[in-house]
Amino acid sequence: MFVAVTSAGRRQRWPVVTPTFGHHHHQALGHRHLPTPPWRTSLRNRTWHSKYPTQQHLLGKYRNSMGGQYMWTRKWRTLTSQVAVSATTTVPLKKIPLRTIIWKEVSSRPIEFLSIPCVAAFVGIVTNLMGVKMLFYPIEYFGINLKRWEDTPYGIFGWQGVVPTKTEIMAKRLVRIVTDKLLSLEEAFARLDPVKLGKLLLPAVQESVEANCGEAWSWLLRPVLPLLLPHILTELQREIDQVLDLEDVVLSAFVRDKAVLVDLFQKVGRVELLFLVNSGFGFGFFLGLAQMAAWAAHPASWTLPAAGALVGYVTNWIAIRMIFEPAEPVNVLGLIEVQGLFESRQVEVSDEFGDFMQSRVLTARELLKDMASGGDDGDLFRFLRRQLPYPIPSSILSAAVSAIADVADNPLKYPAVHSYVNEQLDIRETLARGLKQLSPKEFEDLLHPVFQEDEMTLIATGGVLGFGAGALQTKLGWGGPAAVPRAIGTILFTLATSLMIYVQQEYEAQHDPPLASKERPHLRRRETILRPTNELAEVAAQYTPYDYR
Repeated sequence: MFVAVTSAGRRQRWPVVTPTFGHHHHQALGHRHLPTPPWRTSLRNRTWHSKYPTQQHLLGKYRNSMGGQYMWTRKWRTLTSQVAVSATTTVPLKKIPLRTIIWKEVSSRPIEFLSIPCVAAFVGIVTNLMGVKMLFYPIEYFGINLKRWEDTPYGIFGWQGVVPTKTEIMAKRLVRIVTDKLLSLEEAFARLDPVKLGKLLLPAVQESVEANCGEAWSWLLRPVLPLLLPHILTELQREIDQVLDLEDVVLSAFVRDKAVLVDLFQKVGRVELLFLVNSGFGFGFFLGLAQMAAWAAHPASWTLPAAGALVGYVTNWIAIRMIFEPAEPVNVLGLIEVQGLFESRQVEVSDEFGDFMQSRVLTARELLKDMASGGDDGDLFRFLRRQLPYPIPSSILSAAVSAIADVADNPLKYPAVHSYVNEQLDIRETLARGLKQLSPKEFEDLLHPVFQEDEMTLIATGGVLGFGAGALQTKLGWGGPAAVPRAIGTILFTLATSLMIYVQQEYEAQHDPPLASKERPHLRRRETILRPTNELAEVAAQYTPYDYR
């Protein structure tokens, strides 16, 4: 029992049932009870207070500084003569503000607590970097292929990049954009001069006829071919949609080599992907401050892992949302316009998309190869048979188809043909202008499908990595003589690694490194143009073509 000393000097016995800082009693009675004497404190509580002495010191300070109304001595068995405690009365104490507890904890060990937001920033940038890499790599499935679900990038023990996994699905979406909204084959091929193109193709056709049909047919057709080829090419311009399958050309280019689609998305979304990685550090640091406050207020074993998982999840989610939302420009308080990062770069992205498609997908080689595909059973052979009377044998038509295939497969042997077709079709300019006329919401569909496919998988991966980082930080321990050196080492490691990641990403963006296929031509970039609208007149005034000399 305690002994209380009243102002009259009489000794009173303390009640046997000593009240504690019971939470439920506090809610019911509206006050806090006197502290439990140390011999009645459980071993768990004493261990906690020895591990976190700041909490005990903080509570003791407030118990000792109540302005004289309740003054406590260091000894547990006596009270001051200014307070009379009856056997049935409890003494209310002031509630300690949470912000005060947090401030006292942080100020008592600033270095150790500073490591928390630093680790959170590190988790943010690393998880975002891994998320970007997991979008595109590895090109082929890596791991033990014991069990893998259809059209999913992951198996039980392995992973394949999201884009390579869903190449066909994404390519079909891209084909619909190109064929329905951007490019008309009839309009593009109308730019070709049948007479000039006929002269360029004449040597290849004569050589093929001589090789496949003999010198006699070559000698007979030599005076006729210069007049016949322009006529056939003129008719071909009118029926190009029946001879050339644009959808098949684009789809084949992407599906045949998955790295082509990976390169395309990395090229047009380069700025957005860089933002996604670097923003993880800033978002992670600010969320880490909240994580630090949570640990100071409630230092449980699950606090840092749970907060770390939240940091990894939220940083990925916020960054992806900022890339595409809002699609339309939104005026904020009449001061600034806010728009998704990708939509705000519509002009620059359109130019880069057009350049990539002309140089890697819709090349003269691919177009001519598709026209000549199928041989005697192909669309080009049937077209020639419709244009030429039956007295001309099928061997002549087959030789003409073979000539087109030979021109397609040998751009170095027939450079004039490839150069002329590429220049006159002008796929780069056609696609770029078409993209610039799209609304921001339609334009968003060019890149957003990359993130929409398994978006939650990527975000959840950030949460898992954040949980692991928080668990590791808890495992390192708090308190003890090695606490400060451990915290300093953690801070230096996380900041140095984050800086290295940032410098590497910026260097790659500035020096235009080779992408997945190692074949991308150099592209000289210009300043980004931000446009409030998508009117064609405004686009035409702002657009200046690249100089490829």
